[in-house]
Amino acid sequence: MKPSTPKGTRDFSPTDVAKRNYIFHTIKSTFTRYGFDPIETPAMENLSTLMGKYGEEGDKLLFKILNSGEILEKLRSKTDELKIGDITEKGLRYDLTVPFARYVVQHQNEITFPFKRYQIQPVWRADRPQKGRYREFYQCDADVIGSESLLNEIELVKMIDDVFSTLKLPVIIKLNNRKILSGLAEVIGEQEKIIDITVAIDKLDKIGIEGVNKELTEKGISNQAIEKLQPIINFAGDYIEKIELLSTILAGSAIGLRGIEEIKYVFEKIANCELQTATCELDITLARGLNYYTGAIVEVKANLGTLKSSICGGGRYDDLTGIFGLPNLSGVGISFGIDRIFDVLEEANLFADVKPSNTKVLIICFSEQELDYGFQLLLKLRNASINSELYPDRVKVKKQFEYANKKNIPYCIVIGSEEMASGQLSVKNMQSGEQEKLTIDNLLLFLNR
Repeated sequence: MKPSTPKGTRDFSPTDVAKRNYIFHTIKSTFTRYGFDPIETPAMENLSTLMGKYGEEGDKLLFKILNSGEILEKLRSKTDELKIGDITEKGLRYDLTVPFARYVVQHQNEITFPFKRYQIQPVWRADRPQKGRYREFYQCDADVIGSESLLNEIELVKMIDDVFSTLKLPVIIKLNNRKILSGLAEVIGEQEKIIDITVAIDKLDKIGIEGVNKELTEKGISNQAIEKLQPIINFAGDYIEKIELLSTILAGSAIGLRGIEEIKYVFEKIANCELQTATCELDITLARGLNYYTGAIVEVKANLGTLKSSICGGGRYDDLTGIFGLPNLSGVGISFGIDRIFDVLEEANLFADVKPSNTKVLIICFSEQELDYGFQLLLKLRNASINSELYPDRVKVKKQFEYANKKNIPYCIVIGSEEMASGQLSVKNMQSGEQEKLTIDNLLLFLNR
């Protein structure tokens, strides 16, 4: 058989991993600077933890794990109809937020609230693979739980700006509030259909207004209600005009007006933050179809030429932990999609300064007799915390230099009989081509600069 990876997954070369580590480091250092602490959770969760938290469509995308061992042997002997619970009890995590809520409930007596955590791990979704959409991908989440303060939303926006400014990737941060959407559902007389409405509106960029209206009809939303939504979905004014429109439409909805007040507060505070490169906009069609959002919702899109991919998102959830027995614990968080960020940076050629190799120096020996000397030098370099290699095979010096060039190793130390006798080692700068003689002590000082 021809070797291959499962659909929706991919391998990463050393160069790719170096680039991804650059993204991970940028995000992790930002999380740490903002006071977030790391946790990790298992790759698999009980299906009872995952099911029903992401909506009907999300449940369909869960990777379920087949029971094995003795359980599977017992199933093979069964002749009656099997139930899903007989076959599978666990699934691969769909995101990091629901496992985080489960973690908080299980460890509530060990946690200091408000709890600021970050988590960088892979997730899995049985989605249809396509450009920018994978079945296995990494998320980098930061959440604050145990605080209702809207200042947390401001911090998350600022953190998004810091990360993408460091990555030199301009972005648009789109903001909305789930209470506004609930208010809209209320004033059009479809309050009970809020989930169906948000799931449909969330697909506006993908299926267009006609597709959204068709899905709303299929979900049983009345034609009159759909007609009332059109001016909102199609409205293209600026922030002030959008607030005025929403204030008029939602005048009779208490929850809708609360949403407007929250979004106004967030925008007023953001205006005082002096964002570096990101721009913020109010998007009244931003819905994010996950069931657990209750307040602010966030989506971040690349804003570089034709590159407009969604690369980060999140929102506030008021009672996600209540599902697991700890009610009334509000949280808010964001999730960076590493794989999409990687693809955007790659396409925009923004990885120019990322080097695939960590090796700083390669020791090159002319012949077999210099190997022992070279190996002892190698030990000294590594003891001095200098990333170094010794070319292990006896090949021509030219091939050893080629190896250094292909791995982007900046320095080579050339050892021959003359160097061994004098103790003066030849050090070559692989970029400039310059070469100089140094003693071992001076060499260590030189490479540790």
